[in-house]
Amino acid sequence: MEISMTTTAFEINGHQVTKNLGVVRGITVRSRSIFGTIGGSLQTLVGGNITLFTELCEKTRAEAFDMMVAHAEEVGANAVIGIRYDATEVMGGVTEVLCYGTAVIVKPERF
Repeated sequence: MEISMTTTAFEINGHQVTKNLGVVRGITVRSRSIFGTIGGSLQTLVGGNITLFTELCEKTRAEAFDMMVAHAEEVGANAVIGIRYDATEVMGGVTEVLCYGTAVIVKPERF
């Protein structure tokens, strides 16, 4: 699936939804390593962007997104609309990240 065929909106400009295939999702659960926790804690002393945690969060969201796209492909979708993320701390230092949306089949609109 082309990355351009995913959106947080409920439509894709220039395309018409012809079939709704339901909710698709990608879920991953991650924990910080002891080294990441120590490094992140040291960065909090300086202030500003805590790059170790930022990188972990970005990688985790990207993994959940990729899993959602794979799920959409499995059900035969060529697009995903209404994409959202949700995160929950399962236990101290362990976070679940969920990426979900509506799998659809779209076709280009005729003008």
